Amino acid sequence: MAHSTEVTPGSKDNLRRRLVAIVFADVANFSSMMSQDEVGTTLSVASRLEKFREKISAYSGEFKGSAGDSAFMVFESAVAAVTFAVEMQKALAEENEGLPETEQIWFRFGINLGEVLVSGDEITGESINIAARIEAFAAPGQVCISGAAYDHVCNKLKFGYEYLGGQDFKNIGRTIDVFQVHENPTSAAMTPGLRRNLENSAEFKERPIASQSIVVLPFGFQGSDQDDRWFADGLTEDVTTNLSRFQEFFVIARGSANMYADRVKGPAQAARELGVRYAVDGSVRKAGSRIRITLQLLDALQDRTIWGEQYNRDVEDIFDLQDEITQIIVSATAARIEATERDRMRLLPPANLMAYGFVLKGHRHVLKYTQPEVRQARTLYESAIGSDARYARAYAAKSRTFNLDWRYDWAEKPDIALDDALNFAREAIDLDESDARGFGELGFAHLYRKEHEPAINAYDRALKLNPNDADLMSDMADALAHTGRSEEAIELLHKAMRLNPFYPDQYIWHLGGAFFNLKRYEEAIEAIQKMQNPTEGRRILAASYGHLGRLDEARAQARLVREAHPNFSVDRWAAVQPDKFEDDVQHFLDGMKRAGL
Repeated sequence: MAHSTEVTPGSKDNLRRRLVAIVFADVANFSSMMSQDEVGTTLSVASRLEKFREKISAYSGEFKGSAGDSAFMVFESAVAAVTFAVEMQKALAEENEGLPETEQIWFRFGINLGEVLVSGDEITGESINIAARIEAFAAPGQVCISGAAYDHVCNKLKFGYEYLGGQDFKNIGRTIDVFQVHENPTSAAMTPGLRRNLENSAEFKERPIASQSIVVLPFGFQGSDQDDRWFADGLTEDVTTNLSRFQEFFVIARGSANMYADRVKGPAQAARELGVRYAVDGSVRKAGSRIRITLQLLDALQDRTIWGEQYNRDVEDIFDLQDEITQIIVSATAARIEATERDRMRLLPPANLMAYGFVLKGHRHVLKYTQPEVRQARTLYESAIGSDARYARAYAAKSRTFNLDWRYDWAEKPDIALDDALNFAREAIDLDESDARGFGELGFAHLYRKEHEPAINAYDRALKLNPNDADLMSDMADALAHTGRSEEAIELLHKAMRLNPFYPDQYIWHLGGAFFNLKRYEEAIEAIQKMQNPTEGRRILAASYGHLGRLDEARAQARLVREAHPNFSVDRWAAVQPDKFEDDVQHFLDGMKRAGL
């Protein structure tokens, strides 16, 4: 369909400017579906577009037109446009449930807020083209919005937002910031991603580069069966983990490394942007029972390749190969590694590749932090345990799913979920005491069972085993803050942010809580306001403003807390908080009550 309309010649006097939210939607898999069933696809898409027409008036929107698989809509506000798009995506997802994959219809939405020129029923302008480019950029099932729309809605809606970076779209004369909308703000806070304006901040530019600092970039996969991509993911993850276990190394977190998976930027540039000296880059090709792995190690400071190698091996040799690659990287970077550290480097491999594959496939689901995806991940972890009952990583991963059930209130019986998390973490540790994952999950379960000393001990053991795990640092920092050690929590969070520069909002949430505990309310407010969506940090904002006596701002935040959580109760909140000292709980309660919660 046309992305703008022409104004009739001679109608200049009738032109007027109007600020609107422009929405484009189209079917991401339209061509492939039409090739299989032209009539059925046409009718199915038409019925869904008709739903848009039926619902749009309730959101003060206008359905401006459609062409085949796409729709063009205009709304009075960005708030209404984003709300409409999210609700339609939910309805579309429900219609896809139970349908064969070949019959599922996935829309993508693009939204921009900007001025348009209006002449009668016709509108035109660059703002329309921006919305169209964003829609084409979005992935199936996603709602993506421009920076202008984000600025308007981020403090007014309860959704979460993931910054996808500044995009240079065709025929648009400037870079456009793009955000993906997440329906669940709590899970969005756990998602690592780019941070707006981070690269221009003094904190980012002035980072010191450690001599033994390194990033393992996501390995590319070459093969006819994309289901085998987990070989590349597994190699990337395990080489990263092996290097992270050395105290002498400073290893960028996988979450931040994944921001360069599209390979638009070269490895040397990625290393410089991440503030590290070395980058490991490579590709994996699988054909039957054979794999070919091509790797190189680059020195970004000297802009040269210092090592490169190609391996042709049997698939079954992948675990020995991971160790070999790690040792070569250590030698090539001239790191001095004690023999005791080398001895404890290797994770215990599974008895078979099938169990390994189940765990890695499960990780893809669990990192999306939605209830259906976490359930799918648990099923895969259970399959891994069924394939190898002594595979420690599968037990640690399954423990994480129960911790997430408790954290996001997905469990019908929360106490049982924490008990299950604790038991599976203990099982993982019994099977492999050298893996930090089990101790990390054990720490979380102990903390929210209000078993403070075992929680800190578990986290401490986890970080000794993997001193570069930024997510573990963030979780331990939260535990420290809940046990009266907020100064240590702040120091640990700053280290985590250095290791994972594209850190999720959760790190800032924990930082704001630590500042609040220390009664450094202005710093708590400043931290929470840096969240890409402060929905889950608004309790801290409300309580901080309350203690500062800025009651109008406190009440405004309290109102937003109630909008996001209509059943919010300070008494229920206090009951589940794992604070060791009652004074800390009362301090927060007093602030929230001053705000009117």
